[in-house]
Amino acid sequence: MGRLLGLLYGIVAYLVFFATILYAIGFVAGIGVPKDIDSGPAVPLTEALVVDILLMSVFAIQHSVMARPQFKRWWTRIVPHALERSTFVMFANLALILLFWQWRPIPDVVWRVNDPTAAIAVTVLEALGWLLVLLSTFLINHFELFGLHQTANHLFGKPMPSPTFKTPLLYNLVRHPIYLGFIIAFWAAPVMTVGHVLFAAVTTAYIIVGIQLEEHDLVHVFGDEYRRYRDRVSMLVPWRKSA
Repeated sequence: MGRLLGLLYGIVAYLVFFATILYAIGFVAGIGVPKDIDSGPAVPLTEALVVDILLMSVFAIQHSVMARPQFKRWWTRIVPHALERSTFVMFANLALILLFWQWRPIPDVVWRVNDPTAAIAVTVLEALGWLLVLLSTFLINHFELFGLHQTANHLFGKPMPSPTFKTPLLYNLVRHPIYLGFIIAFWAAPVMTVGHVLFAAVTTAYIIVGIQLEEHDLVHVFGDEYRRYRDRVSMLVPWRKSA
């Protein structure tokens, strides 16, 4: 019964994630959601900056701290190991939902693409960014990344396989296609406001910092194999080799 409840918890965490990421697409693009990045009551600039940076910091701290191996070793003394990833996903969901709910818009326009064809092209590029994120998760292990694989294996008493190093398709062009997709989706906007620039700039900075932390952990796990990969494949820009 405990294992079945664990699987149900994993499914709920995944479904909440799925709804949250769909809302995130609408929130950034300003399409189909009740509150997007540029809507909401007007507030003084200082208040908007402080609140929005705090909201993004909550997500960044949650995401970074809970992903660290040291935290996981401590956390799994409290949360069953099979539920650790689903719990990480659920906390990330909550941090994003808080951001969507409390975000303060700064609607002053930085740029606007007036040509209809160019605006469509930028919107298509934004959609391709989100598609790149989704595709990249399936190229590795989408359901393990979001906790379902762990809870399903736990239900049937199967251990999780040992981590193996693999670089399918897009991972031979850049080391972090998921993060590249997010950066494209956040910056490709036909209408870019100050609030949107703030969101895109802070999240891009967090991605760069997060990559350093993640790669430190990957070197610890895979050693020289990952070092050789890092020397061979660029971090985010396909045509630019890493130093």
